[in-house]
Amino acid sequence: MSEIEVGKKAPSFCLPDFEGKEHCLSDFAGKWIVLYFYPKDNTSGCTKEAKGFSEKLDEFKKLNAEIIGVSKDSPQSHKKFIDKHGLTILLLSDEDHKVLEAYGAWGKKKNYGREYFGTIRTTVLIAPDGTVKKIWKKVRVAGHVDKVLETLKELSS
Repeated sequence: MSEIEVGKKAPSFCLPDFEGKEHCLSDFAGKWIVLYFYPKDNTSGCTKEAKGFSEKLDEFKKLNAEIIGVSKDSPQSHKKFIDKHGLTILLLSDEDHKVLEAYGAWGKKKNYGREYFGTIRTTVLIAPDGTVKKIWKKVRVAGHVDKVLETLKELSS
């Protein structure tokens, strides 16, 4: 499992959206990228986070930022999630969790005493030059979108 670091180049990737269209990190060169990894479509925390980013999308866009959510759910699952909640952010599918691993967002988790591998809620802020500027590990959803927005405002001014 690799670990990304602040100041280093963000690992490149290409992943499909809900229509199967590939989106690559390089497609967003010259923009800030809020790349967030979440465990599962239509679960309470993940829904709150996705809706939070969707509601603030215009504020992020004013700062030249794109928001990209990534989970190991299928493109079909993303489509249902987007339609059900009116999401406006880009969601990408990483079914073999290679990108999750590259960004350190895949690892051992514990739930009710059971250990298993899964997605560790993580957000990575990538600068327009492709370097990692900030990493939030084991994110708590409450207030997170605002923290990311504040950090982006500080770093982009």
